[in-house]
This record gives sequence, structure tokens and C-alpha cells, in this order.
Amino acid sequence: MATDAKALHVLLLIAFATWAEMLAAETASMAVALRIPAEEARQGATSDGTYVFAIDNDRIGKYRIATGERVAQWKGQSRLFPHMNSCTLVEHELVCAASNYPAVPQTSAVEFFDIDRMIHTRSISLGIGPGSLTALDRHAGKWWAVYANYDNKGGVPGRDHRYTLLVRYNDAFQQEAAWTFPSAVLERFAPYSCSGLSWGPDGRLYATGHDRTEVYVLALPEAGSVLELVDMIPVAFGGQAIDWDPKLPGRLWAIDRDSLAMIASTVLFPAKN
Repeated sequence: MATDAKALHVLLLIAFATWAEMLAAETASMAVALRIPAEEARQGATSDGTYVFAIDNDRIGKYRIATGERVAQWKGQSRLFPHMNSCTLVEHELVCAASNYPAVPQTSAVEFFDIDRMIHTRSISLGIGPGSLTALDRHAGKWWAVYANYDNKGGVPGRDHRYTLLVRYNDAFQQEAAWTFPSAVLERFAPYSCSGLSWGPDGRLYATGHDRTEVYVLALPEAGSVLELVDMIPVAFGGQAIDWDPKLPGRLWAIDRDSLAMIASTVLFPAKN
């Protein structure tokens, strides 16, 4: 009997190991390719392929990727820029999602910067909205915006993390459509919300929460108003804003708030049979 039990135990271990290998083979992962220290790396990072920009509430640092040196910095008044959440590169401008977090009612704005002169050029006020604007991306000729809602600080009574919303805007920032996040992702956002979102080179949405070391791969649904969860990818950073590198399609920029560094990760997709 003891021999049979031992044999069964070995078989179970083999079966578990095989299952784990199969699961890993079906899931994408990210490997850290580069780390650049940046004192502004508190909200997110974005890149034009030559430079990478570290985002803070009221500061943006411009760093040369090849050397890691900071070549310029923009600093704004905190009363005007209380909480800049994320930025993305659109043509020759940094376009940033900003809000009045943690103040309520929640107001948001889109801020534009010239990346050569590193100056603030214009602002579009979105006023009181369905949450705090945390992420903004340009894709397929549209603006894609995430409005965060929180359970505690910065939240509005009657709305919690479940009210996190993705909105598609036209060029005049008029709403065309909106989607909520799947429950499996919302549970992992709690008690915070979505901090980063960027359209990937594969045509899917990549989203992050506030602090979990994972990225959620999402797709627009064929019907209904809830995004579809495609995958969860383990990463070496804890949430916050992300952005894809336009020159290296498999490279995703993010930050590590604990070490104040920008992190470039390379996406490793599973082999197709």
C-alpha cells in the first residue's frame, strides 16, 4: 500500500508539472529589457522611441534612451496640475490625462506639451465627468479615455471601482461609445481603479491597475458594453501608467514607483502550434 501511495504521489507531481508547463506555454509574459532611473517616475512613462518621458503630477522628465541621461524637464504649478496621471505621444506632442484627484467632484482635462521645447502648449477641459481621467490613447483616429473610480480616497459616494469606464471620443472629445471592465479585472483593481491603458501592436487593449504586478489584455466585445478579458500577464512593475514604444513594437514602457525608475519590458508571446 505504501508503494502504491508513493507511486500515486509521483504521478500527481508529474501531472501537476505538466499542467503548469502547459499553462505557462499558453500565457504571454514580459521580460525587463531596460531600467532608467528618473525622479519623475511616479505616475507613468511614455516614449517616442528615442526619448522616454517620466510623468509625475506636475513634472515631466525627458530622458535619452541610449544613455539614460535626462536632457530636459518641465515643471508646472501644482495648483494648475494637481494630478497628471499619464501621457502618450501623438505625432509631435505629449498628450496627457489629468484630473483634480483626490478632490471631488471629479474634474478632468487633457494637457498638451511640445516635446522639443518641453513646454505646455494647450489644455482641453472636460469638466465634471464619470470619474477621474487616468489614461488616454490615440487609436484608429479616435481618443480612448479611462475614467477611474475609487472605493475610498478620491471616490464619489455611490460609485466605487466597479464604475471604472472606457470612453471612445471623436476629435472634439464628444463621446461616441463606452465600455465597462470585466468583473475579473475589476476585482483586481479594487479598492483602486485602472491607472494605465494603451493599444498594443496586436490591436488589443493593455491595461494596468494601481499596484498589482500584472497587465490585463482586453478586447472590444462583439456585442454589449463589457470589455472581454483575453489574458493576464505577470510583469516586473506594480501598475500605474503604461505606453507602447512606437519604434520597438514589442516594448512596453512603465514605471517602478519604489525605485523611481522607468522600465522597458519586452513582450514574450506563446509559440503558436
